Amino acid sequence: MKLNYKIIFHFFGLLCLFNGGFMLLSTLISLIYKDGVTLELLSSGLLVLVLGGILMYFTKEHKKELNKRDGYIVVAFGWIVMALTGTLPYLITGSIPSFTNAFFETMSGYTTTGASILNDIESIPKGVLFWRSMTHWIGGMGIIVLAIAILPLLGIGGMQLFAAEAPGPNADKLHPRITDTAKRLWLIYFGYTAAETILLQVAGMTFFDAINHSLCTLSTGGFSTKNASVAYWNGQPVIQYIIIVFMFLAGTNFVLSYFAFKGKIQKAIFDEEFKLYFKFIALFTIIAALIIYFRADFSVSSIDHPMVFGKAEASFRHALFQVIAIITTTGFVTADYTLWTPFLVVFFFGLMFLGGSAGSTSGGVKVVRHMLMIKNSFLEFKRALHPNAILPVRYNKKAISGDIVFNILGFFILYMLAFIVGALVFSMMQIDFESAVGLSASSLGNVGPALGDFGPVNNYSELPALGKWWASFLMLIGRLELFTVLILLTPFFWRNR
Repeated sequence: MKLNYKIIFHFFGLLCLFNGGFMLLSTLISLIYKDGVTLELLSSGLLVLVLGGILMYFTKEHKKELNKRDGYIVVAFGWIVMALTGTLPYLITGSIPSFTNAFFETMSGYTTTGASILNDIESIPKGVLFWRSMTHWIGGMGIIVLAIAILPLLGIGGMQLFAAEAPGPNADKLHPRITDTAKRLWLIYFGYTAAETILLQVAGMTFFDAINHSLCTLSTGGFSTKNASVAYWNGQPVIQYIIIVFMFLAGTNFVLSYFAFKGKIQKAIFDEEFKLYFKFIALFTIIAALIIYFRADFSVSSIDHPMVFGKAEASFRHALFQVIAIITTTGFVTADYTLWTPFLVVFFFGLMFLGGSAGSTSGGVKVVRHMLMIKNSFLEFKRALHPNAILPVRYNKKAISGDIVFNILGFFILYMLAFIVGALVFSMMQIDFESAVGLSASSLGNVGPALGDFGPVNNYSELPALGKWWASFLMLIGRLELFTVLILLTPFFWRNR
């Protein structure tokens, strides 16, 4: 089966058109706020639009057929194309003059990791900051899912792309036609973003800060317009509680949001993954809050000065915020959690491997995979006692096929191997153990803040150039759930059969 190169490059052209269009939106923000880089952003957008137009023009005569191999290439290399073209606003405006740093920031944006190399975020022009947040928002639901809503205009079916990009072990369908599914998901995504923007503005944020933080919350990204991240609003708890609510929603399967809006609330509430996701957050928040209240030194832990509603409320809020921020891989911070006792440092490190729900914008392993692996492990005890019994793993009262269970086990093994190799490569760059394992877990899980020298109050500017490229690769394979990218490295993928 030969690759359909023309349709692949045609799709790359379409992605460039999307990218260029969003750059023009950033140009509008720059013009409104008169930040001095309007022409530079305009030229960035036009360059990417022209590139996209050229690619689409020279590949307009193509077979309107997209097989699975084409789909994997479009998804994996499509993200790289987006990241490469997405560096232009940083480079042309001079906000990030180094290509390595610009690529790292852009890849961190599209993969919704939220790791940054910027030392003084507040000095960056507003149009560029908006573009930075926009890379999160585009990548959050997946530029590919957005694009397949347009594919009918090209006469192409998008099922192969959705299967390759959709987060989680399975792709729930809201509607038989995949393009209608994509439109419904994006409508919910847009609606949540608009709602959070309004609420944050009412709570006291400026419109610019509100829309940027909304773009980064719903995408579970973590870029902020402030050097102190959300800790900047430690004296305004309402703002932090609003962000908590929307981080929770962003880490929930968007299909469940759709069911809830359609009046099928019970179907959402009683979903097994959602219940476990909620229980995890509740349990981990109680543990963290108690330790912060009784053990953390408030005088050095970057917690409210002065506290608004007392130590108990501050302990609960910061615990809840950081637990949700790390489980959903959003990566916002309200305090330096590495100062909250050694236990909580290890505790939050462990949460980096959890991830939000399948079908959400979160990175990580995902709650449903952990749940099915745990269920399968307990069934192994029964199988040992009753070797002839048929004991399938069940999810929402339905039996799960063995193929899915094997796929999940294979994914987890591959994920842990990628984490170990990632940490080993970082350690070869003379990075200490704590920082190396933190970098690997954070990059692969698309979390953002790590440990050690790259903790929540630091950034990635001191990471060696090679380390930034390696972290970018880990971000990409983590965001596209390993198989989509790593399958391209196998020799049998490229054989024509």
